Amino acid sequence: MEQESREQELARLRKAVRMYELIFNSIHHGAMVTDAQGRITHFNKPYGQFLGLDPTEHLGRHCTETVENTRMHLVAQTGKAEINATQEIKGQSMVVQRIPIRQDGKVIAVYGQVVFKDVRDVGRLAKKLSLLESKVKLYEQELINLRSTRYTFQSIVGGSKAMRALKKEALKAAANDLPVLLTGESGTGKELFAQAIHQGSPRKMHPFVRINCAAIPRDLLESELFGYEKGAFTGARAGGKPGKLELAHRGTLFLDEIGDLPLEMQPKLLRALEEKEFERVGGTKPLRSDFRVVAATNQSLQEMIAQRAFRSDLFYRLNVIPLRIPPLRERRGDIGELAGHFLAQMAGEMALPSIKLDPEAGRVLGSFAWPGNVRELSNVLERAVFNLEGDTIRLSHLPLYLHREAGDGDLGGATIKSVQAQAEADAIRMALKESGYNKALAARRLGIHRTLLYKKMKKYGLPLKP
Repeated sequence: MEQESREQELARLRKAVRMYELIFNSIHHGAMVTDAQGRITHFNKPYGQFLGLDPTEHLGRHCTETVENTRMHLVAQTGKAEINATQEIKGQSMVVQRIPIRQDGKVIAVYGQVVFKDVRDVGRLAKKLSLLESKVKLYEQELINLRSTRYTFQSIVGGSKAMRALKKEALKAAANDLPVLLTGESGTGKELFAQAIHQGSPRKMHPFVRINCAAIPRDLLESELFGYEKGAFTGARAGGKPGKLELAHRGTLFLDEIGDLPLEMQPKLLRALEEKEFERVGGTKPLRSDFRVVAATNQSLQEMIAQRAFRSDLFYRLNVIPLRIPPLRERRGDIGELAGHFLAQMAGEMALPSIKLDPEAGRVLGSFAWPGNVRELSNVLERAVFNLEGDTIRLSHLPLYLHREAGDGDLGGATIKSVQAQAEADAIRMALKESGYNKALAARRLGIHRTLLYKKMKKYGLPLKP
């Protein structure tokens, strides 16, 4: 019985040794083991094939007899590993590892491995890594373009004193992580500044996440901000959904129209902003998100605090860096520059060489108060370009309400002239279209001579052909 047990144990050991031999000989690179005196105890077949030797014939020999320039025996003496060292073998520079093996604190063997069969492999690998690094940089740039923002500080048009000072403050804000509160009338460009601050910050590689507090129904706002877990409510996605705070991790969270945030949501948001920690709706696991917050409003939050419609603690949390964007009527000097910027954009979109602005039309634009600010100016110019038949926007292309305000309430002089001019240009334009641009027929319909028609077409910049 005892004899049978010993035989079984011996068979088990033979099987284990055979497995270790198979593993050792399956190592792709050359491998060798020496004892503490430098004698070879293990020598794998790939290394033997590379050296042109039979590994079994060299077992027991000193490593220096088998491998030129070896240091296995020296590592056994020093006990210090040599990682990624070079060794000249058969006229080739090899990259090798020499690792001491210890038992009870004493070196009993050294494991050596030729990592690359040829140092040229290292060069090829370095070249491949360099190519990959270049690709990563390219993809990073594409990621910035796709994930971050459309606007930078270069996108902000306006050289007035007020705008120069504001851009300077916004640039300073971009350099840190403190909350920013953008205030200003509707259409002044609050989101443009928010995006520029993000793009100018160290977080530009990461998401710019916008949430409009006025556009989301009250009962959905919490799940939009914090996300929800599976089965949190009827209609919830099977796998749950991350919220805006979660999506903004390492990026910027833009809270637009923050003044419209429901009062009951404000303490929850305040805690998330202070702790950077929150839970999904229907969840119990706290989540953390590292985001920078930028908020915007066209309302007076101080007045809302007095009316108990906005929490003062949330206001003070957001109002660390206050930036007020002045309305267009306070920086009329920027109107011409903005108009030129928009017209250049529109010309590019329409594949036109340029779109010009008549001086009289420019005077009217500069005199208007622009209650809708930059957004309204852009809208007016888009409509003018839509009706344009030449390459110059004239007084007749602008809406009548601009002419009235440009006259400062005086119904004489320029106002009547501008109204008449627009009516005349519209009548000529309609007659030309109805007559198929037959000038004689159009002149008869208008009750004027054809020569006068040509003069007026030139005056209003109307084309000779459709």
